[in-house]
Amino acid sequence: MTSSFEPSLSTSGMRPPIASADAPSMADSLPSINFGFEDLRNSMAQFTAKFDAFIERGRKQVLEERNQFHINMAEYEEDQRMRQRDIEILNLKAQTHEQTLQKEAAEAAEMHTAISSITLERDSRLAKRDRLKQQIAETQKAINQKVEAQKSHAQHLDAQSRLNFPELEFWQDYLCIRIEGAGREDRLKFVYSHLLEKDWEAEAWFELGTASRDYEVFHTRPKVDRDALEHVVDLVNDDRDFGAFLKRMRKLFVEAMN
Repeated sequence: MTSSFEPSLSTSGMRPPIASADAPSMADSLPSINFGFEDLRNSMAQFTAKFDAFIERGRKQVLEERNQFHINMAEYEEDQRMRQRDIEILNLKAQTHEQTLQKEAAEAAEMHTAISSITLERDSRLAKRDRLKQQIAETQKAINQKVEAQKSHAQHLDAQSRLNFPELEFWQDYLCIRIEGAGREDRLKFVYSHLLEKDWEAEAWFELGTASRDYEVFHTRPKVDRDALEHVVDLVNDDRDFGAFLKRMRKLFVEAMN
């Protein structure tokens, strides 16, 4: 179903009536509207102030955070430097400790070597000490045996001297002899005088050893013929005639002095 378009109806209904000069303005017929510009301006001013304050606070906060960041970075760098320095000190201490350990190890090895050497030397000394103890014991035993033999011989000589004392006095007077000590227990010194007619004060002497059974002549003054002296000593050791021995010794001295 189609409807016919009627321009007269469509336009006539929307077109306003033709205004005349005396007719009222359409703007006057509009209602008055209050937009609130003052309130808007105040609101905008308050907003601007709040925004500026917000921006200022944000700027200050950013500055404070940046300054704090720089401070933190400086402290961090200082901590890093201190830690690096601590690491260097620890490394130095570790090197020193390592050197000390090496030195102590060397000293310990040297000490062990010294201890081993001292131990060997101690063992050697102990063995030497034991040998010396054994030698001392053997020597002491030999000395004791010798002392006992000397005591026995001294007792024998003492007994014989008691028996021969009158005879010895005779020979001392007859041969012009005096008997002196020779500085040792097993030696006697026989001094002769009146050997020379031209010098009765001239003296001669000899040292006689009595440590063993056989007599032994050690020193004479003046010196006599060695072979003749040995012959005289051999005779007395064979015949044990001590008076004859003293006479023979006097004869040797007279021959030597003449």
